[in-house]
Amino acid sequence: MSEIAGIYCRLSEEDRHKKSREEDSESIQNQKSMLITYAMERGWEIYSIYSDDDYTGSDRSRPEFNRMLADAEEGKINIVLCKSQSRFSRELEIVEKYIHGYFLLWNVRFVSVVDNADTALRGNKKARQINGLINEWYLEDMSESIKSVLDDKRSKGLHIGSAAVYGYKKDPERKGHIVIDEPAAKVVHEIFEMFAAGYGKTQIARELNRREIPSPFQYKFLAGEYGEKERENTGKYAHLWRYHSVDNILQNEMYIGNMVQGKSGTVSYKMKKKYYRPKDQWFVVERTHEPVIEQDLWKKAQILLRERSVPYRDGKVNILAGKVVCAGCGYALQVNYTRGKRYLRCKVNQRLENICEGCCIPEELLRKRILEEYKDMVWQYLNPEQAETLISVPNEGNERQDAVRKEISKYCQAKKKCENALKELYLDRANGDITIEEYRTFSQRFHEDIRRYDGLIAERQKLLEETERRTKERLSKKEIIKKYADAGELSYDIMDKFVNYIEVGRRNSRREEYPVKIYWKF
Repeated sequence: MSEIAGIYCRLSEEDRHKKSREEDSESIQNQKSMLITYAMERGWEIYSIYSDDDYTGSDRSRPEFNRMLADAEEGKINIVLCKSQSRFSRELEIVEKYIHGYFLLWNVRFVSVVDNADTALRGNKKARQINGLINEWYLEDMSESIKSVLDDKRSKGLHIGSAAVYGYKKDPERKGHIVIDEPAAKVVHEIFEMFAAGYGKTQIARELNRREIPSPFQYKFLAGEYGEKERENTGKYAHLWRYHSVDNILQNEMYIGNMVQGKSGTVSYKMKKKYYRPKDQWFVVERTHEPVIEQDLWKKAQILLRERSVPYRDGKVNILAGKVVCAGCGYALQVNYTRGKRYLRCKVNQRLENICEGCCIPEELLRKRILEEYKDMVWQYLNPEQAETLISVPNEGNERQDAVRKEISKYCQAKKKCENALKELYLDRANGDITIEEYRTFSQRFHEDIRRYDGLIAERQKLLEETERRTKERLSKKEIIKKYADAGELSYDIMDKFVNYIEVGRRNSRREEYPVKIYWKF
């Protein structure tokens, strides 16, 4: 069988050397040249060159990477050639799955030039696995380092988002600072005034849509701060004001001059799924920018938000108020009574044609569904066999912390040795055992080593503090869940602490199922 190679190239950090976004980076060009020469010297036929520019080694959605895998599975290539194993993937899971799994099944040979990985060589597997472990550690350390830097900026009140909150824009003169965006700020102020005057959140949203005022997302999109990718992720009704967009504005402290960040986080560096952090874990720094809303108006709005929990006819509090929205248009569902039973219904399609198909669900059925999923979630969190894989914040565990502490101890000992060596060096010079030139040379080296160890100790101390914080956060979540684990019925506390919001879709007339999707805060 002839040897047909697929050459795979991926960009690392050299993107800054590109003259334009459309052309290959210098790194990609060098990789192509080296790998083409390597293949030709061995007489391999080159089927295709797969090139992913501007993608990380942990990104599983790389288009050319996935095209290469498809061609390998279909038998179009029987050699995958890379500069190094890390260009293929930095994730050990992916290395094991493909290089040590599917490639063997597909009769595909993997070769990486720099680190001498070759699946055709006996005894080479351990070297490939070690490379995979090193790349995995690199990803984890890099992720922790980036998070630590970002959290430090958040704690100082520096804005780090890709776009400022609606009503503000990034300060072109001062990095990490935001300034008022006058047209949007006027809309924000009007929302607070309308709410203080007695308008409901849904009424405010309808009024803004009637006047064709762009929604916060649409406003930023038209200003070029968001792209088509963000638009696709937001949905087809992103241009409309909805209950939640008004509610988010009314509760956002950013409008009184406080920088609020870190409301959500990702599960881990491997999983991009987000989870919502409890409010006491947000980064809030007061008086970092000019306010849009004056204190008196803000306080009035916050009092009204607490007072306006919608009661039922029997006087009981509606614990679902503001939490249940239509999957079609995003508007909050309203309570209706039919034959003595309560229903939640979307009425937007009755007022605005062609917006959505509408939906309706018995409130009792929805409550039952929420409670069932809640109990299932609690069981998953508290079941020892499931907890480690399902809990939102990764458990670095005592082993990780102990390993970091050992590293700190090792660097402290090494620093102490350098300091002792400096003292001995001074005595040697004082006794005339070494020349002044020797003293200066060795002294400079020891001072450099001490500075290096100081940096490593500080870096590891920061990492240790972060892992301890995340472990406490995880345990805190478990304690909150344990507190409400034995709930026999749905309560306001459960809805407030655990449910972000709920989407209800239109029921298929052929089936009795109601499409319900619950977005949990945990």
